[in-house]
Amino acid sequence: MTTVAVVAHTGKTIGGGLDQLRAVLAHAGVDTPLWYEVPKSKKAPPKVEEAVDEGADLLLVWGGDGMVQRCVDALRDPEVAVGIIPAGTANLLATHLGIPQDIEAAVDIALHGERTAFDLGEINGERFGVMAGAGFDARMIRDADKKLKSKAGKAAYVWTGARNMGSAPLPTTVKVDGATWFEGDASCVLIGNVGTVIGGLPAFPDAATDDGVLEVGVVTAESRTEWARVLGRLATGSPERSPLTRMTAGRKIRVHMDSKVPYELDGGDRSKTKRLKVDALPAALTVCTPQEASA
Repeated sequence: MTTVAVVAHTGKTIGGGLDQLRAVLAHAGVDTPLWYEVPKSKKAPPKVEEAVDEGADLLLVWGGDGMVQRCVDALRDPEVAVGIIPAGTANLLATHLGIPQDIEAAVDIALHGERTAFDLGEINGERFGVMAGAGFDARMIRDADKKLKSKAGKAAYVWTGARNMGSAPLPTTVKVDGATWFEGDASCVLIGNVGTVIGGLPAFPDAATDDGVLEVGVVTAESRTEWARVLGRLATGSPERSPLTRMTAGRKIRVHMDSKVPYELDGGDRSKTKRLKVDALPAALTVCTPQEASA
């Protein structure tokens, strides 16, 4: 018998909200799931650990990418499957997995879908499923605060991205699998586990979540005009053709910047740092996916 646990961010909602989720689960025969509600995503990890201690083998995460990241970081047992109920703003991971913003459909996938092995990344000790980075993308995410996202939705990232296009690049060194791969001025370092990142941009066309490596991109754009060129290439799905970007893939990525800059993972901003230690974690997570699709 499957023991289902729900960990829900009460500040996020879709459809009929958590009341509808309870009703849909009950209709599916899950009358008494383990149930945990948190007001902020950073309060989720202890609830995940408690759910696992209570015997949960299916964890339903209600929220956006930041909530999923906090739960995935706390869940260190790939025997426990994760089902996502995408109630956030971007929902990049759910979109990648083919999970719609529909409570009934998402619950059906969690209860009856495939159990798929999924690679993760780890940056400075925290696990992520979608992406991580420093520089431009982190400033964009930092400035798109809760109030702005609640008013503008995904457009919040467009506004804050435009605001940060003129940020000066920094001397940066990137080592990939022990070898120096990039050394020069960079305005953004992005590490991807999936192909599509914030804003729905296809940044990494070769990304796969079962290959044991992470994609790495460096942007050297300085002016708004140069950033417009980079974003234009991203929008057409050919970022590798821009002379202002460099791309590769690897298992171990080490980044050093001359000054402290903000960094982010899965849409959540973190404190400024000069160093990023990033590692690929093959098959570290089990996710629920539609039966006709795979990660």
